[in-house]
Amino acid sequence: MATVANTFFDSVKMIAVEKGINEEDVFAAVEEALAKAADKYFNSQDFYGNFQAQMDRETGEFHVYALKQVVGEVEEEDLEISLAEAQLLNPDAAEGDTLWLPQDTSQLGRIAAQAAKQVLVQKVREAERERIYTEFAGRIGEVLVAEVKRFEKSAIILEIDRVESMLRRSEALRGDRFDKGQRIKVVIVSVDRSAKDPQVQVSRTDPRLLIKLFENEVPEIHDGTVVIRNCVREAGDRAKVAVHSLDPDVDPVGACVGLKGSRVQAIIRELKNEKIDIVRYSDDSAQFIANALNPAKALRVNLVDPVGRRVEVVVDDEQLSVAIGKRGQNVRLAAKLTGWNIDVRSEADKRREAEVAMGLALPQITEATEEAAPAEEAPAPAPTSTLLDVVKVEGLDAALADRLAAAGYPDTKSLYTVTAEQLMQVEGMDQDLAFRLIDAVQAHFGE
Repeated sequence: MATVANTFFDSVKMIAVEKGINEEDVFAAVEEALAKAADKYFNSQDFYGNFQAQMDRETGEFHVYALKQVVGEVEEEDLEISLAEAQLLNPDAAEGDTLWLPQDTSQLGRIAAQAAKQVLVQKVREAERERIYTEFAGRIGEVLVAEVKRFEKSAIILEIDRVESMLRRSEALRGDRFDKGQRIKVVIVSVDRSAKDPQVQVSRTDPRLLIKLFENEVPEIHDGTVVIRNCVREAGDRAKVAVHSLDPDVDPVGACVGLKGSRVQAIIRELKNEKIDIVRYSDDSAQFIANALNPAKALRVNLVDPVGRRVEVVVDDEQLSVAIGKRGQNVRLAAKLTGWNIDVRSEADKRREAEVAMGLALPQITEATEEAAPAEEAPAPAPTSTLLDVVKVEGLDAALADRLAAAGYPDTKSLYTVTAEQLMQVEGMDQDLAFRLIDAVQAHFGE
């Protein structure tokens, strides 16, 4: 018999209570560890068997037993005991019974304490992880103030309510610069029960952060008078928020902006000067789309394909660049906000289209055309690129310009609303060249 040090045994009970661990689970795990330690020790002494350990729940004393099955004829001495020998130890023993034979544990004191300590550490870790998961799993989407603790290569470690959380650098805003000890607002996006890293994952780019900031700053949203119908972000750069008032006497946009912009400016400062367009929601799709293109003013909204959710918006010539936005950002966010595929056209474009259509409808009639036999229709020419005549970008050659034309981008106008991701689908186009080409096109239009 051996005894685990009383101080350690007491600490097991104390930590189990503090961490909310079931005491019996700890003892059972310690017994299992002791059995494994005994198995390893006795095997090294050329004694192989099936070992079990038992720990006294009051004193911490433990015993190790070798389990042997009672048989008529012994074939494996380490696992079996003859009936005659068994009855010398226990007169009531019968064939098929299992005898628990006490083993000398005088050499197992230090090994037992170490095994018990390892089990305790593991159980504490498991209990902590379960506690964190239970506490935070129901708080996903909640905005909290976190303290910056340390910096790692790909993440920033924060502390929330004495629990470590992880802000991946990809989830931080472009303008975020933190100091150790600084307190920042984040939104909980996930909690992982099995993660080796901090279990609580937070973000500053998630749209839910912007929604919660509005709820905190605008009393009308907090009390339910004004409702946020949708929110989209290109985090750190620009966002659009669609709002609707349930009270006809309350202006939802004015409520969110606040007196002299005080409410929205507080949110903009928190998000490192991210531009925020507050859009009035409407059940009328055309009106909602027109509102979503703010600050551009739409002249007409034509629902081209209601089933496929395609729409054409016509704006004044001078409003085209505003409606599309830098690198197509304004129209892209409006499309995400409304759920419609938006094609923005200028009034001049529509006039030219009408003139062309009228010219085709009224062909010139001459004697030659009257007498001439109908000719076979010539095949449509392949798209011809005019990019090289208008913009000069290193890396853009005639072959790549032709491939762009074949992909539907023959001129600067077709590139005005394109994204780098779309251009990178064209063979020979990389990300750097795509951005330089987009910048050149924007500069050409005076963006």
